[in-house]
Amino acid sequence: MRFETRNKKTGTLRARRLRLVGALCAVAASAALVTGCGSDSDKASSAEATSKAAKTIPKEAPSESPTGSASRTRDQQERKDLLGATKVTYDKAAATAVDKVPGGKLTDLDLKDAADVKDDSDDDDDASASPSPSARASASPSGGAAGPQWVAEVAEKDGTVHDVRIDAVSGKVISSAPESDQDADDKKETAGWLSRVKQSPEQAAKAATGKKKGTVTSVGLDDKDGGALVWSVDVVTGDWNKTDFEVDAVKGTITHEETDRD
Repeated sequence: MRFETRNKKTGTLRARRLRLVGALCAVAASAALVTGCGSDSDKASSAEATSKAAKTIPKEAPSESPTGSASRTRDQQERKDLLGATKVTYDKAAATAVDKVPGGKLTDLDLKDAADVKDDSDDDDDASASPSPSARASASPSGGAAGPQWVAEVAEKDGTVHDVRIDAVSGKVISSAPESDQDADDKKETAGWLSRVKQSPEQAAKAATGKKKGTVTSVGLDDKDGGALVWSVDVVTGDWNKTDFEVDAVKGTITHEETDRD
């Protein structure tokens, strides 16, 4: 009886110990499970937060290099517009101007827009009297008054200078008349220049464009300090900058070069 009782108590104690161990294991397992679940939950929450942040932060716009009219200066845009509206090249305009003055030689040629031409006309009207009837007769009332023009000066052998304006789109002569404000000294000076010049304006323009490829917008005879004669040639390049060349009117060599990047 004692033996059986002792065995029963021993079995009961073992059962209690086993249940206790089982309970402890269960608690440990539950803790591990909870820890594992908590880790997965944290990862999921972190991933969700990252996804939301990615949607919230705006993407930086790619930087763009300045192109088009926004990157051009006012002068560059004006040159582009002027040349875009011009159909007649400087050499054709020069030939047309010289044809209007028999035996004459070109001394100046400039491409101008309508506003500049009007300003020049207003200045001439203020500074001089009304043109003679012959001058009015030679001036065409129609033409490229609203468009670009080639404004030329052509000198006779005695130094008399004629102003010739040519429509830069059609190539037609708008007006042609001797300058009204010339005096004897002016004519003598111009005649002296012509007697010394060895290089034509076309040769000077060729020298300039040979140095820098572009479109000739101006060519004019001028004297420098010391009495040297030069052809001043303006060339507009593909970037719409303008380079002014000074070409020796006797030797044909480039003596100066300056680029206007405004």
